[in-house]
Amino acid sequence: MKHEPSCPRCGRAVRAPNLWSSAWQCAVHGPVAPLQPLRAPGETSLDLLLDSARVPVWLPWPLPAGWVVTGFADAGDERSGALGIAVALSGPAPLGGVGEMVVVAEDPGIGLGARLAGMDAPDPGAGFDTGPAALRLRHGGHDIPMWPVPGCKKRSVYAGEAYASWLWLLLSPADTDVLTCELSGLRDMRDRVDGATLPPPFGALSPFLADGLKPLEEPEG
Repeated sequence: MKHEPSCPRCGRAVRAPNLWSSAWQCAVHGPVAPLQPLRAPGETSLDLLLDSARVPVWLPWPLPAGWVVTGFADAGDERSGALGIAVALSGPAPLGGVGEMVVVAEDPGIGLGARLAGMDAPDPGAGFDTGPAALRLRHGGHDIPMWPVPGCKKRSVYAGEAYASWLWLLLSPADTDVLTCELSGLRDMRDRVDGATLPPPFGALSPFLADGLKPLEEPEG
């Protein structure tokens, strides 16, 4: 069954714009950018996402050895474009088994990255970026500093800011964090001038993304 748009912060069903409001409405969080059904990994999904993106569509580059793109998520509608975008990847974890990674770019207040991190608030929160950065990713000749987000269980989460958007990096299980030693840069897949980055290799749909953004089933009656 195809899922309808939902709240990016909690997964509840959202009410479409009507005569009284031009915004999508969540019963708990009010006006939101609606989370669209997950996009399966593939070139067609990527092309559609790139056409609607209003924030970067980040891809770690170069990709870690053996890692592939395993799905996309986006929040927004036809009028706004995609204001929050998650790119999922899977591959061999440094300490064994399969690792999952999600890179999120979003406008402040969207809540997509925070939901995947298991947080109640939509953004990293005040003071998360105190002290020296734990990770720096390079894009366009500039370093993007990122700080660990505390209190995220069973996963490792970093957050920073790039081009007026939040940037989240989430890794699961938590010990996949070792992989950050191999990450050096980011590519914005909206920039099509370097054909070597498009299309990236694709795999099966990420269970981390699918489970983390599963729509909340409303109780009957």
